[in-house]
Amino acid sequence: MSNELLSIIVLVAIFLVATLLPINMGVLGIVAAFAVGTALGVSEDDIFAGFPGDLFVILVGVTYLFAIATNNGTVDWLIHAAVRAVGGRTAAIPWVMFLVTAILTASGAVVPGAVAIIAPIGLGFAITYGINPVLMGLLIVNGATAGGFSPISVFGSIVNGVVEREALAENAMLLFAASFVFNLVLSIVVFFLFGGRELLGRRQPLPGDEESTGRFERRVQEEKATAGGRPPMAGGSAATMGAGEMPSLDRDKVLTLVGIVSLVVIALAFDVDVGFVALTIAAILSLISPQATKGAVNKVAWPTVLLICGIVMYVGLLETLGTIDWLGEQVATIDSALLAALLICYVGGVVSAFASTTGILGALIPLAVPFLATGAVGAVGLIIALSISSSVVDSSPFSTSGALTVANTPSERRDFVFKRLMQWGMSMVVVAPPIAWLVFVVPGWL
Repeated sequence: MSNELLSIIVLVAIFLVATLLPINMGVLGIVAAFAVGTALGVSEDDIFAGFPGDLFVILVGVTYLFAIATNNGTVDWLIHAAVRAVGGRTAAIPWVMFLVTAILTASGAVVPGAVAIIAPIGLGFAITYGINPVLMGLLIVNGATAGGFSPISVFGSIVNGVVEREALAENAMLLFAASFVFNLVLSIVVFFLFGGRELLGRRQPLPGDEESTGRFERRVQEEKATAGGRPPMAGGSAATMGAGEMPSLDRDKVLTLVGIVSLVVIALAFDVDVGFVALTIAAILSLISPQATKGAVNKVAWPTVLLICGIVMYVGLLETLGTIDWLGEQVATIDSALLAALLICYVGGVVSAFASTTGILGALIPLAVPFLATGAVGAVGLIIALSISSSVVDSSPFSTSGALTVANTPSERRDFVFKRLMQWGMSMVVVAPPIAWLVFVVPGWL
């Protein structure tokens, strides 16, 4: 048995064991990286090199900062402000998050960075106003991906740069438009699949709107009566908040808002790591108001951090062993250009669901060059299909964007969100490549 095949079998075993037994998958990933790496002659330094330090800092930094924002009431203030901005229309809130995240990434923000900024706020809205957190999280991730292939974005720059370097046919604006439309349609499906229909027509009370407030309170009482006197369980702590009450801005909230705006500006304008900036802002807020930030560090999603970093560490070992390159070489032995193109899209989807989409995009496009040279497959079509297949799986909880969504979900809903994102992410691995392949490659119109 080859080393590459052995490493893949171990990865499958990790998922099976963690599914059947209550063991943190990240622990298994770290142990497997040590055991398999040592058995195959990989040094401990090279094994440790696979630990995603950047992802660790992003997860900890962002969740810590927004734990502080939750503690001092800033998140509640943002929630009320956003609801008032959309006229109290609950169904509009996830779409606002979709558009804001898309604008950020289309303007040059890295996809995980934009998700790191928007996810804590969006999920705060979801939990407070009874929106399924899976719906909110997926629209944020899809929004980030939708804008991620603009000509000035990180994904778009990588793909267009590789295409230009390989002297392949290119259409940067079509790539952007195709990705945006694909993710928009996908988000419409998500909206209705995860409870969006129930949000249509629902309005939250606005300050000073006595009629709206009365309707809201009556609805809360009806939901309590239906639930046998218990508060509704659909994620909605809205019932526990004063209907229509706008929290006042105090010093701590103002400083936290300044910190969040600074995070956005610094991350976008100066291309500085989001995690480092978030931790710095959190530390400053802690020094200014130690009582208001007390206990925030305990709200960091440590089990999720361990899970994600452990699995990504094992995937790093796969890259060190050459397993990813081996998969590409196996695809290259296929005679049919169309079938090979489909398999390349599948490889992009599978690997990107557990690793860096940025790295995958730069590595897989060159693998397609031999097929494109035959003229049997259109270059623009395959590049678009590969880009979509490798990016829509970012909703997987093992990808950075999915991991941020899980990490910023309240602990009582975190397992639920993790399982649903894993189901959705794996379904995208299965269905996105053939759909993109059928639309952009098979017709031969690109």
